[in-house]
Amino acid sequence: MTPRSTAVLFWAIGVFAYIVAVFHRQTLGVSSIEAAARLGVGMTGLSTLAMLQLLVYAAMQVPVGVLVDRLGSKRMLIAGATVMACGQLVFALSGGPLSGIAARALIGCGDAMTFISVIRMVNLHFPAHRNPVMVQLTGLLGQLGAIASAVPLINSLRAYGWTPTFLGAAGLGALSAFLLVTVLRDSRPERTGEPPGLKAAWAEPGTRLGMWTHAATQCSAAAFLLLWGYPFLVQGQGLSPSAAGVLLSTLTLCGMACGPLLGYLAGRFPFHRSRMVLIVIGTTVAAWTAVLAWPGRAPLWLLVLLVVVLAANGPASMIGFDYARTFNPAARIGTATGIVNGGGFVASMSVIALVGVTLDLVGETGPDAFRWAFAVQYPIWALGAVQVFRYRGKARRLLLSVQAAQTSQPDA
Repeated sequence: MTPRSTAVLFWAIGVFAYIVAVFHRQTLGVSSIEAAARLGVGMTGLSTLAMLQLLVYAAMQVPVGVLVDRLGSKRMLIAGATVMACGQLVFALSGGPLSGIAARALIGCGDAMTFISVIRMVNLHFPAHRNPVMVQLTGLLGQLGAIASAVPLINSLRAYGWTPTFLGAAGLGALSAFLLVTVLRDSRPERTGEPPGLKAAWAEPGTRLGMWTHAATQCSAAAFLLLWGYPFLVQGQGLSPSAAGVLLSTLTLCGMACGPLLGYLAGRFPFHRSRMVLIVIGTTVAAWTAVLAWPGRAPLWLLVLLVVVLAANGPASMIGFDYARTFNPAARIGTATGIVNGGGFVASMSVIALVGVTLDLVGETGPDAFRWAFAVQYPIWALGAVQVFRYRGKARRLLLSVQAAQTSQPDA
């Protein structure tokens, strides 16, 4: 095991790279008005840029996981930071939609390399009982990148303009790459006799338990925060924009507070992790049911309760990565983590897309329209919960068979 001070230093450098990655990820959202004018696109064009970035991120999850297992975290983090810095450089010089597309695709690609690499470092450099808390802290601190991409970036755009602002963002990416090169130490993973690659990671029931955990718990809060929460609160529930902003901020802040607690509980009671996951799914279903079943617009106290319940979704989804660590050897942790992360992303994108399609079909944005739109979550929750039950049983039976085989072997 790596000495504690060294492990914390390496983790801190990795977390800084992740914070910078989240900053890059969010820059389009807070510069959307300027981007539309600069690139000559409308709202549909901006949506296409955002979706392209996310789709590239999703498509890269499993390939990046395989590469992390083969090349190590340092190489992948350096590659990710460099690719994102190049993306911001292209964005700074962009004057049309094609260059904007290239820039956001590069940012999505580099972003995909970052989180998985940091999680692998946590898994390898910290003892097992500390892993859940460290993973939660990683996700929590990453939100600093979202905060940095808001007011500071907006002020920079107003004070200095487009090109200097995004050249500065590219410089921040270059600083991250420099720190990774000079401070982080991570040798190439050694070859072992363990089954390599994607097939072995997918065949492991614990990997799929982690994937369905991540999918069932992450999707609702992710769709709410990334796109549909604001219009639901303003158009569907009649709140003012400022009140909706406070509720969305409350969701984020409560999630940051919930993360370390849930991480501690997952580390302290590892055999009860699936119960925690199912409780989070159940409370999310109950909160949404109360809101959607309320005649007309829901009262403010019920909307506050909804966002507080949704705040546990993100931290609960991190338990999926703990399953990937528990049930896979070090040689394929990156691959298993990529499968888990990719599953959660696909579920989140499915909810986002289905809500949008339903709103288009209904043709309005009142309470009834959003009631039908958010009802699309129920089949995804049901499927996720069933699969968590299913693979929890398979994983437990596999553990019991391994333990029985070990105890039956004579001492050497």
